[in-house]
Amino acid sequence: MLMSWLAQTVCGVQGEGEDFALVTVLSKSGSAPCLAGAKMVVRADGSSIGTVGGGVLESAAQKRAARVFKSRVAEVLAFDLSGADAASMQMICGGNVKLLVDFIPASPLNIEMFRKLRDALQNGEKCYLVASLGAVGDKKHQTARSLVLEDGSLTGEFPYPREWLHLLIEKAYRSTYPVVETIEGEQFVIERCFIPSTVYIYGAGHVSQQVALLAEMVDFRTVVLDDRSEYANRERFPQADSILVLDNFEECFAGLEPDGDSYVVIATRGHQHDKTVLTQALRTRAGYIGMMGSHRKRKELFKVLQREGFSDEALERVHCPIGLDIKAATTSEIAVSIIAELIRIRAEGIA
Repeated sequence: MLMSWLAQTVCGVQGEGEDFALVTVLSKSGSAPCLAGAKMVVRADGSSIGTVGGGVLESAAQKRAARVFKSRVAEVLAFDLSGADAASMQMICGGNVKLLVDFIPASPLNIEMFRKLRDALQNGEKCYLVASLGAVGDKKHQTARSLVLEDGSLTGEFPYPREWLHLLIEKAYRSTYPVVETIEGEQFVIERCFIPSTVYIYGAGHVSQQVALLAEMVDFRTVVLDDRSEYANRERFPQADSILVLDNFEECFAGLEPDGDSYVVIATRGHQHDKTVLTQALRTRAGYIGMMGSHRKRKELFKVLQREGFSDEALERVHCPIGLDIKAATTSEIAVSIIAELIRIRAEGIA
Protein backbone atom coordinates (compact mmCIF):
# COMPACT_ATOMS: atom_id res chain seq x y z
CA MET A 1 0.00 0.00 0.00
CA LEU A 2 1.24 3.49 -0.88
CA MET A 3 0.97 4.88 2.64
CA SER A 4 3.00 2.02 4.08
CA TRP A 5 5.71 2.75 1.52
CA LEU A 6 5.59 6.44 2.40
CA ALA A 7 5.85 5.82 6.15
CA GLN A 8 8.78 3.43 5.75
CA THR A 9 10.57 5.74 3.33
CA VAL A 10 10.08 8.87 5.42
CA CYS A 11 11.12 7.14 8.63
CA GLY A 12 14.30 6.04 6.89
CA VAL A 13 15.08 9.52 5.57
CA GLN A 14 14.21 11.26 8.84
CA GLY A 15 16.23 8.67 10.74
CA GLU A 16 19.25 10.12 8.99
CA GLY A 17 18.23 13.59 10.14
CA GLU A 18 17.28 14.79 6.65
CA ASP A 19 14.69 17.33 5.62
CA PHE A 20 12.88 16.42 2.42
CA ALA A 21 10.25 17.60 -0.04
CA LEU A 22 7.14 15.52 -0.61
CA VAL A 23 5.41 15.68 -3.99
CA THR A 24 1.81 14.42 -4.07
CA VAL A 25 -0.52 14.15 -7.05
CA LEU A 26 -3.65 15.84 -5.72
CA SER A 27 -5.74 15.22 -8.83
CA LYS A 28 -5.54 14.19 -12.45
CA SER A 29 -7.91 14.05 -15.36
CA GLY A 30 -7.73 12.76 -18.89
CA SER A 31 -4.77 10.62 -19.89
CA ALA A 32 -2.19 12.33 -17.70
CA PRO A 33 0.73 9.98 -16.95
CA CYS A 34 0.16 9.60 -13.22
CA LEU A 35 -2.32 8.50 -10.58
CA ALA A 36 -4.01 10.71 -8.01
CA GLY A 37 -2.36 10.05 -4.66
CA ALA A 38 1.01 9.08 -6.16
CA LYS A 39 3.96 10.37 -4.13
CA MET A 40 7.62 11.14 -4.54
CA VAL A 41 10.14 11.99 -1.83
CA VAL A 42 12.83 14.43 -3.01
CA ARG A 43 16.00 14.73 -0.94
CA ALA A 44 18.19 17.78 -0.55
CA ASP A 45 20.75 16.46 -3.03
CA GLY A 46 18.05 16.26 -5.72
CA SER A 47 17.70 12.48 -5.68
CA SER A 48 14.20 11.09 -5.41
CA ILE A 49 12.35 8.02 -4.14
CA GLY A 50 9.05 6.99 -5.70
CA THR A 51 7.38 8.50 -8.75
CA VAL A 52 4.58 10.85 -9.77
CA GLY A 53 4.46 9.70 -13.38
CA GLY A 54 7.97 10.00 -14.73
CA GLY A 55 9.14 12.02 -17.70
CA VAL A 56 9.29 15.78 -17.86
CA LEU A 57 6.33 16.19 -15.48
CA GLU A 58 8.35 14.49 -12.76
CA SER A 59 11.41 16.51 -13.72
CA ALA A 60 9.39 19.72 -13.32
CA ALA A 61 8.25 18.54 -9.88
CA GLN A 62 11.84 17.85 -8.85
CA LYS A 63 12.92 21.32 -9.93
CA ARG A 64 10.09 22.90 -7.97
CA ALA A 65 11.05 20.77 -4.97
CA ALA A 66 14.51 22.37 -5.09
CA ARG A 67 12.83 25.77 -4.84
CA VAL A 68 10.65 24.61 -1.97
CA PHE A 69 13.78 23.52 -0.10
CA LYS A 70 14.94 27.14 -0.18
CA SER A 71 11.61 28.81 0.61
CA ARG A 72 10.52 26.11 3.11
CA VAL A 73 6.89 26.64 2.10
CA ALA A 74 4.59 24.42 0.03
CA GLU A 75 3.37 25.13 -3.48
CA VAL A 76 0.42 23.79 -5.44
CA LEU A 77 1.17 23.41 -9.16
CA ALA A 78 -1.35 22.91 -11.95
CA PHE A 79 -0.38 21.54 -15.37
CA ASP A 80 -2.60 21.53 -18.45
CA LEU A 81 -1.15 18.71 -20.52
CA SER A 82 -3.41 19.44 -23.46
CA GLY A 83 -2.49 23.11 -23.86
CA ALA A 84 0.49 25.41 -23.45
CA ASP A 85 2.02 23.34 -20.65
CA ALA A 86 1.96 20.28 -22.90
CA ALA A 87 3.80 22.12 -25.65
CA SER A 88 6.44 23.53 -23.33
CA MET A 89 6.95 20.14 -21.67
CA GLN A 90 6.84 18.21 -24.97
CA MET A 91 3.98 16.03 -23.71
CA ILE A 92 1.04 14.91 -25.84
CA CYS A 93 -0.82 12.73 -23.35
CA GLY A 94 -3.45 15.36 -22.53
CA GLY A 95 -5.33 15.89 -19.29
CA ASN A 96 -4.72 18.00 -16.22
CA VAL A 97 -2.55 17.39 -13.19
CA LYS A 98 -2.37 19.20 -9.86
CA LEU A 99 0.63 18.62 -7.60
CA LEU A 100 1.37 19.56 -4.01
CA VAL A 101 5.07 20.12 -3.38
CA ASP A 102 5.62 20.35 0.37
CA PHE A 103 8.66 20.93 2.54
CA ILE A 104 8.86 18.60 5.54
CA PRO A 105 11.69 19.25 8.00
CA ALA A 106 13.06 16.45 10.16
CA SER A 107 11.66 18.08 13.28
CA PRO A 108 10.92 15.99 16.40
CA LEU A 109 7.18 16.49 15.80
CA ASN A 110 7.33 15.30 12.19
CA ILE A 111 9.52 12.35 13.11
CA GLU A 112 7.02 11.32 15.77
CA MET A 113 4.10 11.78 13.38
CA PHE A 114 5.49 9.54 10.64
CA ARG A 115 6.62 6.92 13.14
CA LYS A 116 3.08 6.81 14.49
CA LEU A 117 1.76 6.55 10.94
CA ARG A 118 4.05 3.57 10.31
CA ASP A 119 2.98 1.89 13.56
CA ALA A 120 -0.72 2.51 12.89
CA LEU A 121 -0.47 0.96 9.44
CA GLN A 122 1.41 -2.05 10.78
CA ASN A 123 -1.28 -2.54 13.43
CA GLY A 124 -4.14 -2.12 10.98
CA GLU A 125 -5.38 1.03 12.71
CA LYS A 126 -7.43 3.56 10.79
CA CYS A 127 -5.75 6.95 10.47
CA TYR A 128 -5.66 10.10 8.34
CA LEU A 129 -3.00 12.59 7.26
CA VAL A 130 -4.14 16.20 7.20
CA ALA A 131 -2.27 19.15 5.68
CA SER A 132 -3.55 22.71 6.07
CA LEU A 133 -2.61 24.88 3.11
CA GLY A 134 -3.71 28.26 4.38
CA ALA A 135 -6.14 30.68 2.76
CA VAL A 136 -7.60 29.94 -0.65
CA GLY A 137 -5.83 31.91 -3.36
CA ASP A 138 -2.39 31.84 -1.79
CA LYS A 139 0.09 30.36 -4.25
CA LYS A 140 2.55 29.46 -1.51
CA HIS A 141 1.55 27.95 1.80
CA GLN A 142 3.17 27.39 5.15
CA THR A 143 1.87 23.86 5.67
CA ALA A 144 0.82 22.44 9.01
CA ARG A 145 0.53 18.65 9.05
CA SER A 146 -1.15 16.29 11.48
CA LEU A 147 -1.96 12.62 11.87
CA VAL A 148 -5.35 11.64 13.25
CA LEU A 149 -5.67 8.14 14.70
CA GLU A 150 -8.79 6.03 15.02
CA ASP A 151 -9.19 6.90 18.71
CA GLY A 152 -9.25 10.61 17.83
CA SER A 153 -5.76 11.35 19.12
CA LEU A 154 -3.78 13.83 17.07
CA THR A 155 -0.07 14.21 16.42
CA GLY A 156 1.20 17.35 14.72
CA GLU A 157 -0.36 20.76 14.20
CA PHE A 158 -4.05 21.48 13.60
CA PRO A 159 -4.75 25.04 14.81
CA TYR A 160 -8.41 24.95 13.83
CA PRO A 161 -11.72 23.99 15.49
CA ARG A 162 -11.93 20.29 16.25
CA GLU A 163 -15.25 19.96 14.40
CA TRP A 164 -13.43 20.86 11.19
CA LEU A 165 -11.40 17.71 11.62
CA HIS A 166 -14.56 15.61 11.80
CA LEU A 167 -15.83 17.20 8.58
CA LEU A 168 -12.55 16.47 6.81
CA ILE A 169 -12.49 12.84 7.95
CA GLU A 170 -16.05 12.36 6.74
CA LYS A 171 -15.02 13.61 3.29
CA ALA A 172 -11.95 11.38 3.11
CA TYR A 173 -13.38 8.14 4.47
CA ARG A 174 -14.56 6.77 1.14
CA SER A 175 -11.98 8.36 -1.12
CA THR A 176 -8.98 6.38 -2.33
CA TYR A 177 -7.34 9.67 -3.36
CA PRO A 178 -6.35 12.87 -1.55
CA VAL A 179 -9.32 15.12 -0.86
CA VAL A 180 -8.91 18.89 -1.21
CA GLU A 181 -11.52 20.63 0.93
CA THR A 182 -12.18 24.24 1.86
CA ILE A 183 -13.71 25.30 5.19
CA GLU A 184 -14.38 28.98 5.82
CA GLY A 185 -11.75 30.06 3.31
CA GLU A 186 -9.06 27.70 4.61
CA GLN A 187 -7.86 24.92 2.34
CA PHE A 188 -6.92 21.41 3.45
CA VAL A 189 -5.66 18.18 1.96
CA ILE A 190 -6.72 15.04 3.79
CA GLU A 191 -5.75 11.48 2.93
CA ARG A 192 -7.16 8.25 4.21
CA CYS A 193 -4.29 5.97 5.26
CA PHE A 194 -6.12 2.66 5.33
CA ILE A 195 -8.27 0.41 3.17
CA PRO A 196 -11.81 0.36 4.58
CA SER A 197 -13.57 -1.44 1.74
CA THR A 198 -13.68 -5.21 2.19
CA VAL A 199 -14.64 -7.65 -0.55
CA TYR A 200 -15.97 -10.98 0.73
CA ILE A 201 -15.45 -13.48 -2.09
CA TYR A 202 -17.57 -16.61 -1.66
CA GLY A 203 -16.17 -19.41 -3.75
CA ALA A 204 -12.50 -20.02 -4.49
CA GLY A 205 -12.66 -20.97 -8.14
CA HIS A 206 -10.83 -19.52 -11.13
CA VAL A 207 -12.92 -16.36 -11.40
CA SER A 208 -12.45 -15.68 -7.70
CA GLN A 209 -8.68 -15.99 -8.09
CA GLN A 210 -8.69 -13.21 -10.65
CA VAL A 211 -11.17 -11.10 -8.65
CA ALA A 212 -8.96 -11.31 -5.54
CA LEU A 213 -5.87 -10.37 -7.54
CA LEU A 214 -7.49 -7.34 -9.15
CA ALA A 215 -9.23 -6.25 -5.94
CA GLU A 216 -5.90 -6.04 -4.15
CA MET A 217 -4.44 -3.99 -7.01
CA VAL A 218 -7.14 -1.31 -6.65
CA ASP A 219 -7.02 -1.08 -2.85
CA PHE A 220 -9.78 -3.37 -1.64
CA ARG A 221 -9.25 -5.64 1.34
CA THR A 222 -10.07 -9.21 0.31
CA VAL A 223 -11.50 -12.15 2.26
CA VAL A 224 -11.86 -15.47 0.40
CA LEU A 225 -14.29 -18.10 1.73
CA ASP A 226 -14.94 -21.67 0.58
CA ASP A 227 -15.58 -25.08 2.10
CA ARG A 228 -12.74 -26.71 0.16
CA SER A 229 -9.26 -26.33 1.62
CA GLU A 230 -7.72 -27.56 -1.62
CA TYR A 231 -9.13 -24.43 -3.26
CA ALA A 232 -9.16 -21.87 -0.46
CA ASN A 233 -5.49 -21.72 0.42
CA ARG A 234 -2.53 -19.35 0.35
CA GLU A 235 -0.96 -21.03 -2.67
CA ARG A 236 -3.96 -20.15 -4.84
CA PHE A 237 -4.65 -16.78 -3.19
CA PRO A 238 -1.24 -15.38 -2.18
CA GLN A 239 -2.47 -11.77 -2.22
CA ALA A 240 -5.69 -12.26 -0.18
CA ASP A 241 -5.83 -10.51 3.19
CA SER A 242 -7.69 -13.43 4.73
CA ILE A 243 -8.68 -16.96 3.68
CA LEU A 244 -11.42 -18.79 5.57
CA VAL A 245 -12.14 -22.49 5.07
CA LEU A 246 -15.76 -23.11 6.05
CA ASP A 247 -17.31 -26.34 7.28
CA ASN A 248 -20.16 -25.54 4.90
CA PHE A 249 -21.99 -22.51 3.54
CA GLU A 250 -24.87 -22.74 6.01
CA GLU A 251 -23.31 -20.27 8.49
CA CYS A 252 -20.97 -18.53 6.09
CA PHE A 253 -21.24 -15.10 7.76
CA ALA A 254 -20.60 -16.38 11.30
CA GLY A 255 -18.13 -14.06 13.04
CA LEU A 256 -18.29 -11.54 10.20
CA GLU A 257 -19.99 -8.17 10.31
CA PRO A 258 -20.33 -6.76 6.78
CA ASP A 259 -21.26 -3.09 6.86
CA GLY A 260 -22.16 -0.43 4.33
CA ASP A 261 -18.59 -0.41 3.04
CA SER A 262 -18.52 -4.17 2.45
CA TYR A 263 -18.88 -5.93 -0.89
CA VAL A 264 -20.14 -9.50 -1.17
CA VAL A 265 -19.19 -11.39 -4.34
CA ILE A 266 -20.95 -14.75 -4.71
CA ALA A 267 -19.21 -17.14 -7.08
CA THR A 268 -19.51 -20.61 -5.56
CA ARG A 269 -19.41 -23.86 -7.49
CA GLY A 270 -23.17 -24.37 -7.67
CA HIS A 271 -26.58 -22.69 -7.73
CA GLN A 272 -27.64 -24.15 -4.39
CA HIS A 273 -24.53 -22.83 -2.63
CA ASP A 274 -25.09 -19.45 -4.30
CA LYS A 275 -28.64 -19.37 -2.94
CA THR A 276 -27.45 -20.36 0.53
CA VAL A 277 -24.90 -17.53 0.60
CA LEU A 278 -27.28 -15.00 -0.97
CA THR A 279 -30.02 -15.74 1.55
CA GLN A 280 -27.61 -14.92 4.39
CA ALA A 281 -26.05 -11.93 2.60
CA LEU A 282 -29.46 -10.29 2.29
CA ARG A 283 -29.74 -10.34 6.08
CA THR A 284 -26.49 -8.40 6.49
CA ARG A 285 -25.78 -4.68 6.17
CA ALA A 286 -23.46 -5.25 3.20
CA GLY A 287 -23.51 -2.24 0.89
CA TYR A 288 -23.06 -4.36 -2.23
CA ILE A 289 -24.17 -7.90 -3.07
CA GLY A 290 -23.28 -9.40 -6.44
CA MET A 291 -23.83 -12.92 -7.73
CA MET A 292 -22.55 -14.81 -10.76
CA GLY A 293 -25.29 -16.03 -13.06
CA SER A 294 -27.52 -15.35 -16.02
CA HIS A 295 -30.69 -13.28 -16.19
CA ARG A 296 -32.62 -16.56 -16.26
CA LYS A 297 -30.92 -17.76 -13.08
CA ARG A 298 -31.74 -14.46 -11.42
CA LYS A 299 -35.40 -14.68 -12.41
CA GLU A 300 -35.87 -18.25 -11.17
CA LEU A 301 -33.94 -17.71 -7.94
CA PHE A 302 -35.78 -14.51 -7.11
CA LYS A 303 -39.13 -16.33 -7.46
CA VAL A 304 -37.96 -18.81 -4.83
CA LEU A 305 -36.68 -16.09 -2.51
CA GLN A 306 -39.94 -14.15 -2.82
CA ARG A 307 -41.86 -17.26 -1.76
CA GLU A 308 -39.50 -17.47 1.22
CA GLY A 309 -40.48 -13.95 2.27
CA PHE A 310 -37.89 -11.64 0.72
CA SER A 311 -39.36 -8.39 -0.56
CA ASP A 312 -38.78 -6.83 -3.98
CA GLU A 313 -36.90 -4.04 -2.22
CA ALA A 314 -34.52 -6.52 -0.62
CA LEU A 315 -33.89 -8.32 -3.91
CA GLU A 316 -33.13 -5.05 -5.67
CA ARG A 317 -29.90 -4.99 -3.66
CA VAL A 318 -28.58 -7.93 -5.68
CA HIS A 319 -26.40 -7.31 -8.74
CA CYS A 320 -26.98 -10.33 -10.97
CA PRO A 321 -25.49 -10.90 -13.42
CA ILE A 322 -22.60 -9.46 -11.46
CA GLY A 323 -20.25 -6.95 -13.07
CA LEU A 324 -20.48 -4.29 -15.74
CA ASP A 325 -21.73 -5.38 -19.14
CA ILE A 326 -18.50 -5.35 -21.15
CA LYS A 327 -19.31 -8.54 -23.08
CA ALA A 328 -16.81 -10.44 -20.92
CA ALA A 329 -16.09 -13.98 -22.08
CA THR A 330 -12.95 -15.27 -20.40
CA THR A 331 -12.31 -15.77 -16.70
CA SER A 332 -10.06 -12.73 -16.57
CA GLU A 333 -12.54 -10.55 -18.45
CA ILE A 334 -15.34 -11.55 -16.07
CA ALA A 335 -13.12 -10.59 -13.14
CA VAL A 336 -12.38 -7.23 -14.76
CA SER A 337 -16.11 -6.57 -15.18
CA ILE A 338 -16.74 -7.40 -11.51
CA ILE A 339 -13.95 -5.19 -10.20
CA ALA A 340 -14.99 -2.39 -12.54
CA GLU A 341 -18.46 -2.49 -11.00
CA LEU A 342 -17.03 -2.44 -7.47
CA ILE A 343 -14.86 0.55 -8.35
CA ARG A 344 -17.88 2.40 -9.75
CA ILE A 345 -20.01 1.63 -6.69
CA ARG A 346 -17.19 2.72 -4.37
CA ALA A 347 -16.61 5.96 -6.28
CA GLU A 348 -20.31 6.81 -6.25
CA GLY A 349 -20.48 6.20 -2.52
CA ILE A 350 -23.45 3.87 -2.91
CA ALA A 351 -22.01 1.09 -0.81
